[in-house]
Amino acid sequence: MAAPRVLVTVPHIHDRAAPYLRRLEAAGLEVVRRIGKNGKLTEDELIEALPGVFGTLAASEPYTLRVFERAPDLRVIARWGVGYDAIDLDGATRRGVAVCIAVGGNHEAVADYAFALLCALQRGLRGNHRLLTQGVWRTEFRPGIWRATVGIVGLGRIGKAVARRCRGFDMRLLATEPAPDAAFVREHGIELVPLAALLGEAQLVTLHCPLSPATHHLINRERLALMRPGAYLINTARGPLVDETALYEALTTGRLAGAGLDVFEQEPLTASPLFALDNVLLSPHVAGVDLTSEVAMADRAIDAILAVREGRRPAAECLLNPGALAPR
Repeated sequence: MAAPRVLVTVPHIHDRAAPYLRRLEAAGLEVVRRIGKNGKLTEDELIEALPGVFGTLAASEPYTLRVFERAPDLRVIARWGVGYDAIDLDGATRRGVAVCIAVGGNHEAVADYAFALLCALQRGLRGNHRLLTQGVWRTEFRPGIWRATVGIVGLGRIGKAVARRCRGFDMRLLATEPAPDAAFVREHGIELVPLAALLGEAQLVTLHCPLSPATHHLINRERLALMRPGAYLINTARGPLVDETALYEALTTGRLAGAGLDVFEQEPLTASPLFALDNVLLSPHVAGVDLTSEVAMADRAIDAILAVREGRRPAAECLLNPGALAPR
């Protein structure tokens, strides 16, 4: 009888040694790595790969009801990350598929990256590099980082980690959060304000909220118009939080000074009007990935897969749909 299979779909680690995968093999599972033609698996590519698969160490490929209907052996999806907007959670529960996320695995890495974008934009690193490489030796005066006003949209693990970094630069912190941690807010001197007020006051706005129907195009043309002239927008959360067409208009008309984007409405992004702009910093959805988070996210995902395999319940903070494991 063939060993149950675990499908690893994460493009970031597809060609890496990934010694942590040996834990799955040691438990008697066959590890199969597969990515799509363009990196992330499409729905059809995923369906083709799932026969005989017990669990997936998953990227952001789409787990739709159609996928579940064609994957009778699938019992657990363990995300190499924390976003799950590409998974039909109700469909997974109905089909008895546990969905787990790698809580605590990469929030510090995302916060590092968001803060790096913040600093690079505010101090004009791209512009200064371009001047020098074009033979221009000139000083351009820009706003500083110390004591800048930062608006954090979402104070979950990542938003909190960004706030901690900002406090080291004595920044004024504004935030909007539907369920704030009152003790954390007090400790770090954060001002909780409505989104409109945050956009109107912050020099730098950084997004750290989940994607949902309510937050799709949260930053649209109307809200971009509320932003302080000369402000910067940073998005390391989910691409569809921002209306990219409206953002392009704001960047080309001078409404915004610039933007730092690690995520996009369509991924992978191979062509965009944003590519031609000098006031943006763009990267291919890598904010949560560094050498530390790679192992931490994989270990959390593997813990979940092994727990389901052994008839145990994965860690409560990681398991999104406990009903999937109810007796049937």
